[in-house]
Amino acid sequence: MRVAFQGEPGAYSEAAALEHFGGGTETVPRESFEAVFAAVEAREVECGLVPVENSLAGSIHRNYDLLLRHSLSIVGEQYLRVRHCLIAQPGATLAEIRRVLSHPQALAQCEGYLRSLGDIESAPAYDTAGAVKMLRDLGDRAGAAIASRRAAEVYGMQILAEGIEDDPSNFTRFLAIAREAVSPAGESKTSIVFTLQNAPGALFKALSVFALREIDLTKIESRPLVGKPWEYLFYIDCAGSTKDAMMTRALDHLSEYALTLRVLGSYARQRLDSPS
Repeated sequence: MRVAFQGEPGAYSEAAALEHFGGGTETVPRESFEAVFAAVEAREVECGLVPVENSLAGSIHRNYDLLLRHSLSIVGEQYLRVRHCLIAQPGATLAEIRRVLSHPQALAQCEGYLRSLGDIESAPAYDTAGAVKMLRDLGDRAGAAIASRRAAEVYGMQILAEGIEDDPSNFTRFLAIAREAVSPAGESKTSIVFTLQNAPGALFKALSVFALREIDLTKIESRPLVGKPWEYLFYIDCAGSTKDAMMTRALDHLSEYALTLRVLGSYARQRLDSPS
């Protein structure tokens, strides 16, 4: 199976794809999230895997917007424990490091560790694995990058320190996207997006269709409705599948209140492991 991800080989998204789809998966790097969605739509790959939220940094809003823009279905989810490494040229020592490259989120997640190193310059890069690749190409012994262990292995670089993130409860949730929907067996989630009339109690009524049926809401996200200032789209993840009668009745009930309603997909639910 060919699976597209955003970033360079060795990126956390690639690691998540291999965990989700298996080690025999052919991972296909793309420069942007838009390019991942486009590759799936164009049948260049069977699936894509994109991050939607991080337990420390919050939601990745761009991918919520792209889910609505493209006619693809969510077919799975994957949680990845993010373990940051400080990576440098082979033979370099920690005492030589004067600047650290990485994606801004990774730099922020290791802020305490970087402060502990003293007078170190932090520089943003477009991608964690891309920072390692850039560092390798520069051959700079005074530079280091923050990325995954796999990125160090892919580019033949040295790990100076591992597990340097400030909070061990650092997970990223990814969604698998495909052209065709799936019908999951066992414990499931369903993701939907809807709009409501801007009226008192509208959101309360919409959410009550799930509360009345004791359907657990695992995520709710609002995004601006383009072209309509101060109106919003609501994204919801809820426990259960569209093949469940209770879920079907809840969605039918919601359609009585919603101006628009789209099911983004039902898929197998993954339980989050504890940090280790």
